[in-house]
Amino acid sequence: MKILATTVGETAADYVNTTLGLGLRWTTVVAVALLVVTLIAQFRVSRYLPALYWWTVLLISVTGTLITDNLTDNLGVPLMATTVVFAVALVAVFTAWYLVERTLSIHSIRTRRREAFYWLAILVTFALGTAAGDVIAERLALGYLTSLLIFAAAIAFITLAHYAFNMNTVVAFWAAYIVTRPLGASLGDLLTQPRDDGGLGIGTTITNVVFLAVIVVLVGYLSVTKVDRIEQRDQAQPAVIH
Repeated sequence: MKILATTVGETAADYVNTTLGLGLRWTTVVAVALLVVTLIAQFRVSRYLPALYWWTVLLISVTGTLITDNLTDNLGVPLMATTVVFAVALVAVFTAWYLVERTLSIHSIRTRRREAFYWLAILVTFALGTAAGDVIAERLALGYLTSLLIFAAAIAFITLAHYAFNMNTVVAFWAAYIVTRPLGASLGDLLTQPRDDGGLGIGTTITNVVFLAVIVVLVGYLSVTKVDRIEQRDQAQPAVIH
C-alpha cells in the first residue's frame, strides 16, 4: 500500500498540475490546504482509522512531490542539492525524535508529539525520495526502469538483512520505508512518461484510477479484517514499545 501511495503521489501531482492545467503553484496550494485539514482530523482521532491514515499518507505523498518540484522547477535548485538537503533534514528529524522520545518505533506512537515527529519524518522522506528518484532516473540518465530495479533491489537487500541477519526491526522499517518513495516515484514515471522519454506512455489518468481503486479495496479490507493491528493479531500481549 505504501508503494501504491507513493506512486499515486507522483502521478496525481502531475495529473493536477499538467493534465488539469492547474499549474504547479495552485496545485501546491490545494494539496497543502487539504493536507492541513486532514492532519487536524488525524491528530484529533484517538485511534487508528485505516481510511484516514492512508488518505493522510496519500496527501503527504503528493505534497512531498510538489515540494521537490517547486524547488527544482520554480526556484532552479539542482536535484542533487535537494537530495542532499532533504537527506540531512531527515537525519535531523530522526535525531531530534530519538533524543526527545528515546525511540523511533511506530508502535510507540501514542502521544501527539510522537505523532508529529512521525508525520514530519514521512513528509521529508517523500520529498527526499522524489529528488533521489529523479537524480538516478534523469540526471544520471539511467532511465525509469533501471531506477525502479535499483530501489527494488535495495528493499530486497533490507528484507534479507532483517530476516536473515537480524537487522534491527526499527532500522529495517525506516530504511525500507524511505526507499519505497523513490521506488514508487520511479514506477509512476515509468508508467506515465511518454515512450520517447523512456516511459510506457500509459498516462496519469489511467494510472491514478487503477492505483487508487486498489488502495480503496485494500483500505476496505484492513478496515473490516483489522489484520494490520497488533492488538488484533495477538490480544494476549500488548503492543511492544521498543
